[in-house]
Amino acid sequence: MSDHYQVLGVSRDATGEEIKKAYRKLARKLHPDVNTAPGAADEFKAVSHAYEVLSDPQKRRIYDTTGQENGTDNGFGGGFSGQGFGFQDIFDTFFGGGAGGGRGPASRTRRGQDALINVRIDLKDAVFGTNKKIDVETAVLCPTCDGSCCQPGTSPRTCDICHGTGQVQRAVRSILGQVMTTAPCGSCQGFGTIIPDPCHECAGEGRVRSRRTLTIKVPAGVATGTRIQLSGQGEAGTAGGPQGDLYVEIRVNADPVFVREGDDLHATLTVPMTAAALGTVITMETFDGAREISIKPGTQSGEVTTLKGLGVTHLRGYGRGDLMVHVQVETPQKLDAEQEELLRRLAELRGEQCAEGRVGGTSSPGVFAKLRDRLGNH
Repeated sequence: MSDHYQVLGVSRDATGEEIKKAYRKLARKLHPDVNTAPGAADEFKAVSHAYEVLSDPQKRRIYDTTGQENGTDNGFGGGFSGQGFGFQDIFDTFFGGGAGGGRGPASRTRRGQDALINVRIDLKDAVFGTNKKIDVETAVLCPTCDGSCCQPGTSPRTCDICHGTGQVQRAVRSILGQVMTTAPCGSCQGFGTIIPDPCHECAGEGRVRSRRTLTIKVPAGVATGTRIQLSGQGEAGTAGGPQGDLYVEIRVNADPVFVREGDDLHATLTVPMTAAALGTVITMETFDGAREISIKPGTQSGEVTTLKGLGVTHLRGYGRGDLMVHVQVETPQKLDAEQEELLRRLAELRGEQCAEGRVGGTSSPGVFAKLRDRLGNH
């Protein structure tokens, strides 16, 4: 007796679906009605018998354990009537569908699609969160028919062609003779019912386009690209089907003062040369109100003052990032005679009349400008 697994060309741990797929492929190739080569009929019998044994869980278990078939016929014999192998298998092999006994009528009700809109907010709103009103245009439940798809006072009627089954059967000639195939009813499109008087407002779809206003809660800490899911606020489904979800994608506007890096904020503070040399205290407006920035005597461009906890709120977790204030020392460009004389006198006192520059000095002008170019607002 030949090995059934070798006959079908599958491994011994093949799944039932893999066994069926292998059988169908070989049956199409070897069936006597399509293959008249010598020996093809015998090969077809062997393939069919192997499938009869391996497609039945009990027979396969006995075959795997004992190597025997527990009295099953080794020929093609009753393969068409044995358990696990019948006419349906042959029909599926050649037509890919079932004969009779369909799945029943299809439902008109479908879930609506998800929708996506973009919403712009200011950086301050991203820091603290906000409530924002948005206008959304989506499909909503038809107010006239309430999703029934029928003109008020009417209702669907059973299809006269398929009698409510949603399917019709046709006789088809094949290599196996005349067989019955099942297909969706062309009259009712497989729904089993017909709508004789569709709703005038929604044209029988059960939904219409409408613009509405929603208020969404934007959590603190969002960034450009963050998506907020609003369940059940998307497109209404057909025939009263449930709504999909609405996704709101955040876009944060660039701020004229602050640049975001992660959950930290960066800002530049320009101070006069004299203030940087002598030291001072400057009041700076932040998202949390006015804060005093201490400029120590001799402050250089590029020095950073950190204000703890004045950055962006952490989206997941607690607390906030920091505010990094980058100092930029401003050199005067226009001097009157008195100012120029005073600076020359200062240079003499400091021995800097012919001062030479230093390559690789400690000051770092333009640090914040480079940071802004690299990061942009997030």
